[in-house]
Amino acid sequence: MMVMEGLLLPDSQENGWLLDGCPRSLSQATALKEFGLQPDLFILLEVNEEILVERVVGRRLDPATGKIYHLNYSPPETEEIAARLTQRFDDTEDKVNGNIPKDDVFAQIDGALTKLLEDRKSIS
Repeated sequence: MMVMEGLLLPDSQENGWLLDGCPRSLSQATALKEFGLQPDLFILLEVNEEILVERVVGRRLDPATGKIYHLNYSPPETEEIAARLTQRFDDTEDKVNGNIPKDDVFAQIDGALTKLLEDRKSIS
């Protein structure tokens, strides 16, 4: 809901918006659509699945400060901080591998981009 509220602000409506890591699931994408928020462009970053899993599984949150750490790439500065780090419920290998099948996602993105290009050509 917080993302939706931000996207509906006048500034976002006038200047556009960029979502990083959202939507992460079909339900989030459906919610965006139900709110009438339709992206004009998608940027697909292809990442080796092993690297993706490593990045997600190693991510940790410091609940005291809200700072995000990674056990390998950006470890906490002290043992005190390390002791209080938590892992998000969806930062697991099962969640990474359990998302929508990639072929379906790519087909949907390709279809949306093709329609966008066709619409723009017909306007020109």
